[in-house]
Amino acid sequence: MAITESLSNCSSSDTGPVIPTTPLVTFLERVQEAALKTFNETNFDPKLYVDLSLKLDFSTAEKGFDELRKSANAYLSVEGLKGFIEKHFEGAGNDMVYVQPVDFVPEPEGFLPKVENPEVRAWALEVHALWKNLSRKVSDEVHKRPELHTILPLPEQVMIPGSRFREVYYWDSYWVIRGLLASKMHETAKAIVTNLIYLIEEYGYVLNGARAYYTNRSQPPLLSAMVHAIYSRTGDMQLVRKSLPALLKEYHFWNSGIHKVTIQDAQSCNHTLNRYYAMWNKPRPESSTIDTKSASNISNVSEKQHFYREVASSAESGWDFSTRWMRNPPDLTTLATTSILPVDLNAYILRMELDIAFLAKVTGDNSTAEHFLKASQARKEAIKSVFWNAEMGQWLDYWLNDSTCQEPQTWEACNQNKNVFASNFIPLWIESFHSDKSLVKKVMESLQKSGLLRAAGIATSLTNSGEQWDFPNGWAPLQHMIVEGLGRSESKKARSVAEDIAVRWIRTNYAGYKKTGTMHEKYDVEKCGEFGGGGEYVPQTGFGWSNGVVLAFLEEFGWPQDRKIGC
Repeated sequence: MAITESLSNCSSSDTGPVIPTTPLVTFLERVQEAALKTFNETNFDPKLYVDLSLKLDFSTAEKGFDELRKSANAYLSVEGLKGFIEKHFEGAGNDMVYVQPVDFVPEPEGFLPKVENPEVRAWALEVHALWKNLSRKVSDEVHKRPELHTILPLPEQVMIPGSRFREVYYWDSYWVIRGLLASKMHETAKAIVTNLIYLIEEYGYVLNGARAYYTNRSQPPLLSAMVHAIYSRTGDMQLVRKSLPALLKEYHFWNSGIHKVTIQDAQSCNHTLNRYYAMWNKPRPESSTIDTKSASNISNVSEKQHFYREVASSAESGWDFSTRWMRNPPDLTTLATTSILPVDLNAYILRMELDIAFLAKVTGDNSTAEHFLKASQARKEAIKSVFWNAEMGQWLDYWLNDSTCQEPQTWEACNQNKNVFASNFIPLWIESFHSDKSLVKKVMESLQKSGLLRAAGIATSLTNSGEQWDFPNGWAPLQHMIVEGLGRSESKKARSVAEDIAVRWIRTNYAGYKKTGTMHEKYDVEKCGEFGGGGEYVPQTGFGWSNGVVLAFLEEFGWPQDRKIGC
């Protein structure tokens, strides 16, 4: 059911903040546009062109491109543009170099002790070995001349997701780290955190990804969860002390200005919650040609800028794209992410508050610990008051009556989005909720009746829109958070449901790997062993968070000798 038109902005003008990109990125967008016209849409990936690095200086390349355009008529020739690119650019990905992880061994001591089945164990060791394929460091050339590159000069080695994703991504890194911890690769995990701290120190928040074109948005904030996970395995106090100032800065980013919204509930209590809101109102550089085409029927300049902000804000959510963010699904031009208070974002920020309280306490900073404990209690109440729907047994996203006008806004039951998404169950991941036995029972039963549970895992939504964050796709992070929430509760039944979902997910990853020789970014939860599709790029392989979740599940649940692994 589409959200009604009555939920309209009181101002259609786009007046939010914009963080400008670099001249190099703007120039590469021009190259991208020319490449689309010259090479046409067959196997065209716009991201390829903004990932190129200059061989010479910027002004020489720009001058060469302008001369090439003048000498051509409407379109550049294939030979002319290919020649220009070969002359002026290094290949995409050349700004990162392969590097052997410092702590990789083929079979770590104590690796997955609960995996008894030899076939599954052999596969798990192959997945473990994939960390070598995904390990990179930023090349020395980038550190010497950063102005020639869109990659950012990160200080430590990294793990990339894989395929077209040639750089570090924010929320992917949490599940990469969970896998690395299962692989006993603690130093590699810490290096990832160090890189994300570097981004906070440079920009005030963790970027969507480590590229110059991602500086105007973040992604789901899970850095505190990464630090907590590493500390719980290693007891590394130095990492905690190094991380806390950055975590406080990131918390301020999410809890001030555009990301913060106040809702007044039926009892006239004010609750502060958060939303996604990108600092951008133009086409995303990595998808510039796609966004321009999507907006081609929007004639009003301000409305077009507003659409571009909604697209970028959807990308900030990690769910790019889904009917979850659309006023009138499946029409992409009705994206309205900035008008939504998302359940999962607020669960992540609750997790951040609990993590900071815990990490501050272990360093002896009791006043900070107490402050964030109080903040977490207030947010728990806000989540319960604004998102919880007792009738459905789920937490529901909340539509704002407007995204630009005077606060606080008054809570209205009709503004809860009653469509079913996997995100409706994400608060269960947080200890504040999975410690409540009666709540767990209600949410678990709701999940079982929701229609999301399928043969090969949890579907992202019930709507088959052709977007990748919709049915029938299942994504590793969503499986992991829901399974871990159920599994960490005190309910035996919930733990049994959690293990059943994990087994389904492991089987589909295994079958897909045996069929294709690769791990995939997403899977079709209706068909065991089939990878997912949809969206604006071809399905990707590698794949960081899929590897991490399989290893985390095998570490948690194991695999008995006599359990079948095939579909």
